[in-house]
This record gives sequence, C-alpha cells and structure tokens, in this order.
Amino acid sequence: MTHSHPSVPAHAIAPAYTGRMFTSPVPALRLPDDPMDPQAAYRFIHDELMLDGSSRLNLATFVTTWMDPEASALMAESFDKNMIDKDEYPATAAIEQRCVCMVADLFHAENLRDDDPASAIGVSTVGSSEAVMLGGLALKWRWRQRVGEDWKNRTPNLVMGSNVQVVWEKFCRYFDVEPRYLPMGEDRYVITPEQVVDAVDENTIGVVAILGTTYTGELEPVEQICAALDKLAAGGGPDVPVHVDAASGGFVVPFVHPDLKWDFRLPRVVSINVSGHKYGLTYPGIGFVVWRNADHLPEELVFRVNYLGGDMPTFTLNFSRPGNQVVGQYYNFLRLGRAGYTEVMRALSDTARWLSHQLADSGHFEVISDGSAIPVVSFRLAGERGYTEFDVSHELRTFGWQVPAYTMPEGAEDVAVLRVVVREGLSADLARALFDDIMKSVTTLDRLKPAGHFDDQQHFSH
Repeated sequence: MTHSHPSVPAHAIAPAYTGRMFTSPVPALRLPDDPMDPQAAYRFIHDELMLDGSSRLNLATFVTTWMDPEASALMAESFDKNMIDKDEYPATAAIEQRCVCMVADLFHAENLRDDDPASAIGVSTVGSSEAVMLGGLALKWRWRQRVGEDWKNRTPNLVMGSNVQVVWEKFCRYFDVEPRYLPMGEDRYVITPEQVVDAVDENTIGVVAILGTTYTGELEPVEQICAALDKLAAGGGPDVPVHVDAASGGFVVPFVHPDLKWDFRLPRVVSINVSGHKYGLTYPGIGFVVWRNADHLPEELVFRVNYLGGDMPTFTLNFSRPGNQVVGQYYNFLRLGRAGYTEVMRALSDTARWLSHQLADSGHFEVISDGSAIPVVSFRLAGERGYTEFDVSHELRTFGWQVPAYTMPEGAEDVAVLRVVVREGLSADLARALFDDIMKSVTTLDRLKPAGHFDDQQHFSH
C-alpha cells in the first residue's frame, strides 16, 4: 500500500510506473472497472506502441510516414469533421471537390470546366481499396447496360495480371465477377497486350492495367494494351474498356514521365484510381477514383439522401469518415503544386536509382527494377549464396530496417525478391546507411552459410 503525508494529495506524488499499474494490471480483453487518469492512460498506450517498428524505417510500405508539421496541425484540427456531412461542413466539402478536380485534371479527364467543379466526375475515398471497388462496380454496371437483360444469364469477368493487389480479388469475390488472372513469366512481372487480347470476350467488363505494381514498381504497358484492344474492336471483336490502377504511380508518373500516355489521353481508359496516402504524400487513408466523363459512372450507383440537411448525392461504399485526410491532401496540392511534386518525385527517383546502382555494383544482387519508373527498388540475390532473400530481410531487422522479402505471383512463384520503397523521409543519408547495413547483413550471412537460414516466410506487404 502507498502511504503519503496527510496534507499532500495522493495524486501529487503518485509514481509514474507504479501505484495502480503495479497493483492492478490494466485489463487487455475487457473494459476496466474504474476510470483512469488521462496521463496514465496515455502513458500505458504510448509505451506499448514503442514496441512497433519505426514507421520511417519501414521500407515495406508505400504509405506516407512523414508530412510537414503544418499539415499535421491542419489534420488534427479537422479530425472531428465528418466528411459525409457536406451541408454542415461546406468548406470541407468544397475542398474535397477541388481535390477531385485537381486529380481529374492531372489525368486529363474530359469536359473539365474552370467555373464548374462538378464537371470533374470522381470522389475521394478512404484509400485505393474503396476506389477500386467503385471503379469495378462502374465497369460491371456499364457491361450490364451493354448486353441488356441477358446479363442475368451470363457470368461477367475481369481481366488482370496475377500481380494485382489483393483488393481486386476481393472485388471479384464480393461482387460475383470471374477473375481472369494473366500469369507472369520467370523474367517478366507485368502483363502483355497479347495476353490481354487472348483473354477478353463479350463478357469481359474491363481490363485492369497497373501503373506501378506493388511487387516491383514496374509500369504495365497501358498504351500498348489499349492499342491492342482498339485493333481487336475494329476487327469486330469485343469492345472492352480499361481501368488503370494507378494507386502507386498516379502521383509519380505525371511528374517524372509527363510524356508517357497512360491516362485519359487514351480513349479506351475510362477510369483511374490513385492513392493520396502513397506518393500523394498524405498520411493514410485517402484515395481517389475519377472517370473520363459522366457517361462512365452509371446513375444507378449514385444515391441521394437528405437527412443530414440538403440534398446530397453519394456514391462511396463508406459513409461517415473524418475530413482530415482530404484536408491533408489539399494542403499538399497547395503547398507543392506541380513544380513541387516534380522536385520531390525526381529527388526520390534519384535516391532509388543511386541505391539500385550500388546494389548492382556490389555483385551480391541482381536488380529487377531500378527506381526509374517509380521510386521502388526490387532486387534478388545473385548466384548461389547458401542463404535466401528471407535471410537478408531477417538480418536487416537487427538494424531496425523493415525490408520485405516475398515470392512473385503466379507464373514466377520460384522467384523471391526484396523490395525497398523510397518515400519522402528516406533521405540520401538514410539510403547510404541502408546500403551499408545491407552489405553488413550479407557479410554476416556469408560467414554463416549454409546454416544461417530463417525459413519463416513473411507476408507480402502492400
């Protein structure tokens, strides 16, 4: 029992890490019986979170882990604003629509008018996962309109590579669409136009092309895929639309490769999703989906409610969500502009390419993607080393780095790779430290081989 002087309040001398925590452990699986001092509650949770890895050293994730302090302050000020209450928070709603307009303009959407923000057809989402679901649903409904009432007797299918993010598998399962996965090759990790043409038919609702795959960061040949589908349709074959999954590359390619045609400049591209919380440089979770024009968003997918005040159209899967992510994205758009995004993306690309060159020159690794497409470096061990990529990943964790190792998708399952996502916050200095630690890791494993294996495979990190 703790004793104190009668004239001194007990809370004034309560030790930080004894007292209640020591005598009565905090329940982990049920609500505690009594309330807790707010500072103590903060301390317990803060300390447990120290057991997480450092987000800045997490090179597995594409998700932004650093923003300007001013952005953090703005986002903290708008945590309590519900994005769906557009009538109650008109300024936040206007900011959301401005962001949609900026994204649609960046991707060269049609019929945009400077005096009409509603001319941009799209919406902000919790992330690209929700955006993918909305894009897929629009494809399915448009297909139903094309085939007429007979759609009830058909099975719609979606053509995509086995390298797609798992959300596409979820979409197909949740909404009764047959997924047609195109396999990779031992030395090819993107789909080809020839594969696409061979896979599509009258029941294909669309083709998914990826701008920056999560496995290697490579860009799929969107322009060539569209050209092959144009030729197929001109010859009497099915007329199949294309959706571009630009979750990873949508905020990189327009600034690093502005002349590359992958977006609405290609008439066959009808919709695009992008993650603001990846290279949009905003904390999670914010994404966008935009359509070429209003014709490609079926009216049946839009709901209208008035019980929040005012008539409000909504076509998201989620309803209530905080407005702070949209505010953070808007801050980045104003703060950086096109020139700022170009500077940031080129700097990240330079860092990625420097790292890839160092890895290749070391003789220990074969580089698969060098960071020139988007700032992602994927690489594998060169030759017979007596240990695996999973061992290198495990060894790097002893230095604090989280560098994922995983096997490639269907068609290249025997290939294991390591991947480094270069994000803002991974400075050139940190990249040099990372390379030094990679070399220390392989030196250690060279001494241990062949008994130095860590055989537990890690999950694939999005």
